Amino acid sequence: MNRNIIKEIYSYQDPDRAAHLSKFFKTGKGQYGEGDVFWGLTVPISRKIALRYRGISFSEINLLLKNKVHEIRLIGIIILVHRYKKNAVKEGGRIVKFYLKNTKYINNWDLVDFSAPQIFGDYLLNSKDRRILFKLARSKNLWEQRIAMVATAAFIKKGDLECTIKIAKIFLNHQHDLIHKATGWMLREVGKKNVKALRQFLDENLPQMPRTMLRYAIERFPENIRLKYLSR
Repeated sequence: MNRNIIKEIYSYQDPDRAAHLSKFFKTGKGQYGEGDVFWGLTVPISRKIALRYRGISFSEINLLLKNKVHEIRLIGIIILVHRYKKNAVKEGGRIVKFYLKNTKYINNWDLVDFSAPQIFGDYLLNSKDRRILFKLARSKNLWEQRIAMVATAAFIKKGDLECTIKIAKIFLNHQHDLIHKATGWMLREVGKKNVKALRQFLDENLPQMPRTMLRYAIERFPENIRLKYLSR
């Protein structure tokens, strides 16, 4: 089954698009995606393939996640999301355990963003114990840190803003632009639900906020208010 998936993925390769994606996802030496390999598939094609093979086993998904080719890992992630949505009640815990065991293969921002809210965040929605979220936020692994932040999108949709704000405070002094962007993005989502909560966070933490984080957070504000925050 796994060979059939990879053969089908390979049949859609596009060298020109692959070259563009390699630059876009920063695969050069010393960059965050160093060494990642692209075949140039579009996301719609990846989704189509994942849908066709959504019934494969955990061991086969694991092989996809361990593959060096980015789109193969992405398809593995999309299949895992399909499985979680279909079987969350019966095997949600097993899927989340599998997900957390394989975070080292969820190693680019799109892989995180496709999966963290849909699997990890959704699973924690009804959990009173969210310590694992903060453990990931304090991890030394960039992608686990991003998983922690982006997973809170599931909470924000339900009006639960506390974890997002707490993790945003942890990341105020973070050095990486990808965490600044993710944090600013989630803060912007907080503002959609409760603009007062976002304004309070900004007023309390503005001097420490990285510029990119701030720009993302205030993106939906009227221009005069945005300029006010940026000038401060």
